[in-house]
Amino acid sequence: MSLAVASACAAFMPAYAQEVASTPGAAATTDPAGQEATSPSSPAGVQTVVVTGLRASLESSMNLKRNAQGFVDGIVAEDIGKFPDTNLAESLQRISGVSIDRSIGEGSKVTVRGVGPDFNLVLLNGRQMPTSSLGDRPGRAYDFANIASEAVSQLQVYKSARAETPTGGIGATINVLTARPLSRPGMQASIGVKGVYDQSVDNLPKDITPSDKLTPEISGIYSNTSADGRFGIGISASYQERNLGYNQAGVPGGWKGPFRGDENNWGTIPQPGTAGSENITNRPKPGDLYQVPQNLNYNMSGIQRQRTNGQLVFQFAPTKALTTTLDYTYSENKIQTRRQDLSAWFNFGPSTSNWTNGPIAGPLSYGEIISPATSDIAMGGADFATKTQNKSLGFNAAWRVNSDIRLEVDAHKSTAESVPDSPFGSGNTLGTASFSRGTTTVDFSKDFPVMSIQGADFARAPQQVTGSVFENGYVKSEIKQLQTHASWKMLEASELKFGLATTDVNNRSAFSVQQRDDTWGGATKASDYPASYFHQESLSQYFDNIKGSDNPALFNTFYTFDFAALRELAAKVTGLPALYLPRNDYTTDQRTREKSKSFYLQFNTDWDLALPVHTAIGARYEKTDVTSTALVPIATSYTWTANNEFAVGLGAPNFTTLTGKYHHWLPSFDADVDLRPDMKGRFSYGETIGRARYDQLTGGQVLEPLGRVEGGTGRQGNPGLLPVKSKNIDLAWEWYYNKSSFVSLGHFRKNLENYAGQSQVIAQPFGLHTPVNGAYWKEALAKGGCVNGDATCIRNYIFRNFNGQPGVTRGPDDVNGNATGKIVGQPNDPIADFRITSYSNQKEARLRGLEFNVQHMFGASGFGVSANYTYVNSGLKYDNASIGEQFALVGLSDSANLVGIFENEKWNVRAAYNWRDKFLSSTFDGSGPNPNYVEAYGQLDLSIGYNVNKNLTLQFEGINLTDEIKRIHGRTERNLLFVEQSGPRYMLAARYKF
Repeated sequence: MSLAVASACAAFMPAYAQEVASTPGAAATTDPAGQEATSPSSPAGVQTVVVTGLRASLESSMNLKRNAQGFVDGIVAEDIGKFPDTNLAESLQRISGVSIDRSIGEGSKVTVRGVGPDFNLVLLNGRQMPTSSLGDRPGRAYDFANIASEAVSQLQVYKSARAETPTGGIGATINVLTARPLSRPGMQASIGVKGVYDQSVDNLPKDITPSDKLTPEISGIYSNTSADGRFGIGISASYQERNLGYNQAGVPGGWKGPFRGDENNWGTIPQPGTAGSENITNRPKPGDLYQVPQNLNYNMSGIQRQRTNGQLVFQFAPTKALTTTLDYTYSENKIQTRRQDLSAWFNFGPSTSNWTNGPIAGPLSYGEIISPATSDIAMGGADFATKTQNKSLGFNAAWRVNSDIRLEVDAHKSTAESVPDSPFGSGNTLGTASFSRGTTTVDFSKDFPVMSIQGADFARAPQQVTGSVFENGYVKSEIKQLQTHASWKMLEASELKFGLATTDVNNRSAFSVQQRDDTWGGATKASDYPASYFHQESLSQYFDNIKGSDNPALFNTFYTFDFAALRELAAKVTGLPALYLPRNDYTTDQRTREKSKSFYLQFNTDWDLALPVHTAIGARYEKTDVTSTALVPIATSYTWTANNEFAVGLGAPNFTTLTGKYHHWLPSFDADVDLRPDMKGRFSYGETIGRARYDQLTGGQVLEPLGRVEGGTGRQGNPGLLPVKSKNIDLAWEWYYNKSSFVSLGHFRKNLENYAGQSQVIAQPFGLHTPVNGAYWKEALAKGGCVNGDATCIRNYIFRNFNGQPGVTRGPDDVNGNATGKIVGQPNDPIADFRITSYSNQKEARLRGLEFNVQHMFGASGFGVSANYTYVNSGLKYDNASIGEQFALVGLSDSANLVGIFENEKWNVRAAYNWRDKFLSSTFDGSGPNPNYVEAYGQLDLSIGYNVNKNLTLQFEGINLTDEIKRIHGRTERNLLFVEQSGPRYMLAARYKF
């Protein structure tokens, strides 16, 4: 790879045919893909000396930073077909200020300088890319796990605003560059094979363990040009299989509350002098906040993934002044998930508890007294699959009209589509239970929550099928974009750049849910499900890396099952096969269209002052029209189906359409001064925007199908939302003290406005009546001897005294003799409350930070080190002592990287440690407005390569060698939400370069 590659890429938009920058100090221009070109100091058309390897990659990345306009960092491939990391997100995390979110054990989405994934724009060869995910249906965050790294030649991270850069990236604009044949004349080719072993696959129950522990990966890239250099063709492809697992424990339903220590409402702990108050140790004081868990869940997931990537590129240069490029990019990511779990729901009856000191008290233990032992020990299974495809077809023509004027046209159509890839849908759960749970206590004092259950008797109460959920989801995003760029060299050291663009984005998110709400107490009788369908397992072995999992008090027995076999049996014995498959239609269908037009003007010039100064001043105008159409189901009833479970009845859906629009002028100014030939100072001011997530824009009120005694939840978007606008200031000092080494210190500030504040309002949509506190309920309290929170007593009384009367349909008693059935709210009953989440432009935020970078190569020894640290701070933090909705910046955290290398003719070794401090990941948990904090996480990765000869290389890679766990908590560390154990990943590869 040319040492000038990175410096040549400093300006990917506009991107021109390969040539030298004639303006002193200006960044070199690029080929039509925005990549490999000559050094500013090289004669036109002449490449500098070609070197490869880790050191060359670091040197090229350094040159990118040094020669860029504005604030740019990046990663450059070591050689054609050989990127430094197997995952692009894991490469990006090596850059100062960039942190990643991990999914299924690898990097997926990025946060830059404390700005979350939805506000970072991803480009492919300078083109805006769509994104889709069934895990995050309405988001804009790009999932880098969909792209293989082999065909990528560079990653460029643009941290400061520039007029010529497309809008959408507040934290950064990230440009992914792929290989172009005319940039590297002649034949270039390589092929690689790899065996992948993820140790986490060894730590799963047998029913969900993938069959193969060692999986293959094969990749290849081929590039060639005609003898006269006019034609070029490039082909790259890769296929990877990966099998893995991860195990989670926590409170996925969230924590009820927060409550004040002197409250006495449903769900609170008993007050002094009331029954059960003697069971509380270190009671939260009046005014202290505390929360109680909704449920406790242990789940184990086995994952199989197949990822296919390919790109085909044709280039034709009929003259030296004109280069055309036609390219097609394809990726497919298929994921199959099988899951088993053990869980217990709390119904906020008589309890025992032990608390830390306030003012925010965390539970050291929490338990509910259940007698007789007839509650459910729930054990569920899931078996679903998804497929995501990305397709991009693009054309580029770059024309050097004369020595002063250059023109470029670029057009593309790109789609991202996520669909179910299983007859069982894109998500599902088949519940089973043994109705033998007595008093249940959870010890939260360690990292791992330890659940103890009294009275469990699987012989007396064998497993049986209970509730079920089958979901089908669909997401598609399509972008059609046309961009034109021009530049005109003026005077001796100036250049005028300008361009126009039109972008049409269509996003669709649709889903349907098939849920049996009335069977959580048992779909049929237990004898319908032979014991041979269930397989006994021990729990603690799957969490052996988490502190506290060896506690002998842990309830250690659970049962797994073959999902497909048990689903088929349930469909047969119930006689309702259609209810054990997903629906074929979509009951919710949300579509958003954004049509944007933009224009930019930018003037670059050099100033021959006491110190050489290079400046760029510009402005970008952006106008966007938003149309949101939503098909949402109309709610018709609110039905009590189980102790604390209510079903929202849905009627025929209707479409609604809402619109919005906005426009912005976005100025930018960059200046860098050559303090010395080896030292630079930089300053940048610019304004950028980041568009709202699609769930924030989509109109139509959607109620969640499952409600509780206190009411239900729902959401409604607002297509009139303005984008978040950021005013950015950057300062930096950079010292390039030798060819391969530098040190830099940077400071940044962002003033952000128009954040969409997420708030919940209590509403009564559709006027749904609830049986809670209705006539039947009140009579059960008055005549049935039921206390207000005893749902079992109230339901038994209603079914035994009002069966057949309006709204009451009694089913068979369960194994414990409790009545089952449905109780529908009646016209004279109260109206059900729903917490409706919506959005409006109401929030402002300020953040600031420091970035420190150092890279040092130890002469000719082969050793080198690269390190960086980023400090980010904002006064807008979550107040854990405050009740209710509040706004705080998510993703804000310090981060650091330390990379050491050694390289000679035979060996190349890299050890990389990445660390991210604790950060707020969400302001809502499963129960309402409560914080989610991801605890500090550090990971060590290692790669060792051996060059057998100039063509053949052997490689070993190890990811997460320290076998780290991931933990998320709420208002205190004892308010555990999730703790996750996975495992290291190892790869052995061979690569042959032709």
